[in-house]
Amino acid sequence: MDDPIPLPLDGLHAELGGRMVPFAGYSMPVQYPAGVMAEHLHTRAKAGLFDVSHMGQVVVRGDGAAAALETLVPVDVAGLAEGRQRYGVLTFPDGGVADDLMVANRGDHLLLVVNGAMKHLDLEILRKGLPDHSVEMLEDRALLALQGPSAEGALAALVPGAAGMRFMDVATFDWEGATLWISRSGYTGEDGFEISVPVERIDAFARALLAQEGVMPIGLGARDSLRLEAGMPLYGQDLTAGITPVEAGLGWAIQKVRRAGGDRAGGFPGADRILAELAEGPRRIRVGLRPEGRAPMRAGVMLYESVEATAPCGTVTSGGFGPTVGAPVAMGYVPIGTAVGSVLYGDLRGRRLPVTIAELPFYQPRYRR
Repeated sequence: MDDPIPLPLDGLHAELGGRMVPFAGYSMPVQYPAGVMAEHLHTRAKAGLFDVSHMGQVVVRGDGAAAALETLVPVDVAGLAEGRQRYGVLTFPDGGVADDLMVANRGDHLLLVVNGAMKHLDLEILRKGLPDHSVEMLEDRALLALQGPSAEGALAALVPGAAGMRFMDVATFDWEGATLWISRSGYTGEDGFEISVPVERIDAFARALLAQEGVMPIGLGARDSLRLEAGMPLYGQDLTAGITPVEAGLGWAIQKVRRAGGDRAGGFPGADRILAELAEGPRRIRVGLRPEGRAPMRAGVMLYESVEATAPCGTVTSGGFGPTVGAPVAMGYVPIGTAVGSVLYGDLRGRRLPVTIAELPFYQPRYRR
């Protein structure tokens, strides 16, 4: 196995005491000396700074790029206004999810932010599916996420115009001669921003943010517990090639214009299956899970209808302790129609322990609309 690739902020992570682990082929901080619990709660209360430079930033250029991209995603890209972005998925011909992503209309090009572990496959899919367009993975920009109720004030101290942005706005700003691409979005359930920065300026900009009152560096551990509480799926666990966006509860991300009867219905990989599931319902669905007691149920735990049942009826795909909730939380797949409040049993090291089907999210997001 190849050694993990260091991120541009590797030196800063070491200076801050980050405990580094391999993730998506990169060396990334899983936590800092404060610990995952403190980092999670600090982000909910103030502001956390995340290095997400492992993620792919892909620029698509050319006439009709938005319409062309709609042949690969079940998303209304053509109707996306300049200066706005939305969430979407790349799909396979059988309806499974190849990756989830953000797509932004930046005027003369589209900017896609894709998952680090999948970015090279995504690039292949995009280049094969968009042969008449320029598709470029940017290697000269890093990416930070600043999340939490104090994020606006901290960023506005450096970039005053950012305070006027709404949720899912994208804009370009200057900071001491560096061109920043900023979106008001994130992966924590909190208000916040994702900031694309030239690699040569990322260290200075990250230090400037960390110097703001209330900003703490946050690692992968808290990033995972924050998104789990907010009910957000993780590709490779809650989303895979074997799971459709409808099964994943992402029907809301398929706009009316791309659905049956819409002006631009279908035309994307897996459309027949995905549109049928939207109309008739899938056979299984992603749900929230609340294990009893204090023991978390993590990815891979099988779910059963009873203590005596021999065949599983579902599986946990993400799980851990929710610091804000104060209890274990999880997500997984169960048969469609399994009612909220129903009790299933997770097989935890040979013991069948009760787990209750719950509404998602566990923590209500606080975005600036």
